[in-house]
Amino acid sequence: MKNNKIKLQYLIISVTLLSFILTSIVSIWSGYKLNKANLGESAMVTNRVYAQKVAETANNYLAEQQKILKVNAKYIAERIDDQSYLEKHADFIRNQTSAFNSIAIVNKKAVVLATSPQSLDLVGVKLTAEATKKAIKEQKPMISQPYTSVSGRLIVFVTTPIFSEKNEYLGLIGGTIYLKEKNILYKLLGAHPYDGQSTVYVVDRDGTIIYDERKKNIARDLPDNDIINMAIHKKTTGVVKGENTENQIAFAGYAHVENTDWMVIAQRPASAVEAPAKQLFKQMFLIALPFLAISLIIVIFLSYRIAKPLQRLAQLTESSKLNDEENNFRSVQAWYYEVIQLKEALIQSFSHLHEQVLELTGKSERDGLTGLYNRRTLDDRLMSWTKEQKSYAVIMFDVDHFKNVNDTYGHDVGDEVLRFIAAAMLQHVRTTDSCYRFGGEEFVILLPGASVDVAYERAEELRQYFEQTNSPTSLPIHISAGVAECLGDGVEGNGVLKKADQLLYEAKQNGRNQVRKSN
Repeated sequence: MKNNKIKLQYLIISVTLLSFILTSIVSIWSGYKLNKANLGESAMVTNRVYAQKVAETANNYLAEQQKILKVNAKYIAERIDDQSYLEKHADFIRNQTSAFNSIAIVNKKAVVLATSPQSLDLVGVKLTAEATKKAIKEQKPMISQPYTSVSGRLIVFVTTPIFSEKNEYLGLIGGTIYLKEKNILYKLLGAHPYDGQSTVYVVDRDGTIIYDERKKNIARDLPDNDIINMAIHKKTTGVVKGENTENQIAFAGYAHVENTDWMVIAQRPASAVEAPAKQLFKQMFLIALPFLAISLIIVIFLSYRIAKPLQRLAQLTESSKLNDEENNFRSVQAWYYEVIQLKEALIQSFSHLHEQVLELTGKSERDGLTGLYNRRTLDDRLMSWTKEQKSYAVIMFDVDHFKNVNDTYGHDVGDEVLRFIAAAMLQHVRTTDSCYRFGGEEFVILLPGASVDVAYERAEELRQYFEQTNSPTSLPIHISAGVAECLGDGVEGNGVLKKADQLLYEAKQNGRNQVRKSN
């Protein structure tokens, strides 16, 4: 009967080892899941920002082309019956802008009067496409949805009406974009700026792909695709995780092109986004493994030394213990009093490792070079302040001619200059302010509750400090800055950053080494 009892030294080894393993697994796994989630959120935000910029560029460009057509419509109206002039002017318009693959001048009965190039051989042909009928009926500038033209091509038709001096409707002038051939969309949209696994494509309001750098996808009708379905129903700017056109789970951002009712979608497969998290998981496991081995050796050694006097020590301390020792035991299922004495030591021993693992995952909030907060932390802070409708000011600045520092003194000195800037920022801000490395040599300071004038003074003070203080290059550096504010009216942080960036650009354009603020 005596031999069937479990020895205390073996219980110590088993409980200690099990606690360490479970704590390590929970810590490492929670760190992995957190890092994986952060990478996904960051990828979606990045794709949303990129899609929004592309959509704005496309929207503005197409609006500009309609203006060009409108200007030329006045000249065509004056000589609408001159066939030779119409052909020459059609050529002139096509050569004037690279936006269109062809130009067509059509009368109010939908009959083609002239084209460029003339090789299309469409003069005298009556156009029957719904896009043409609609443009003639409504007599206003339009951008059609994709359709197959009389020449058999998949096109988008950009039109503007032609009116005489007496405001009599004469017809229209239109430019075509051949979707399956080299066109302006490839210049405007191009490939995604990241690696080959990231893609950008455009769909019309019905979910048909009208642009994709992978031409095989153009004209595919995918209204039920997770990402496309979300984008065309929202018709705004946003993010989504779902199945992409290649049947992969992806993180995507989308934006609306107002002039055309198209959606620009930028996406990156989840497998590519989450790959760094798997690498971090492996590193964390390798860090924990030596602790496990060392702890096991120590526990085995101490268990033999502790087990014999443990019962006597417990008996001596029992009279001084509180009556609610079972409550102090908390979650551990203790059926003998020796374990109660071990519990606090185990918690202290393993909580240290847990804190180290959490600290390792927490480093993703900081920029590794300067120690300032990074871009992801900035986005999170602005998102939180937007929800709280908090007022604040933003200072965005970068180093003038920083490339010359790297070229002249080398990247090591360039890194020292960036650390010098970070240290100066922390010295010149309030305790409530926060400093961020936005990217490269570009930095941001958030000033909660500050007006644009207060932020301007702070930025000017910082600019003068750099101008009057030798940097690690042994010479002063100059900065250009933009200052904007949010009045707590729910405006998104990205909009405030964009305004500060525009002001920074103005400072650059006006000679550098200066601070520009919003009115």
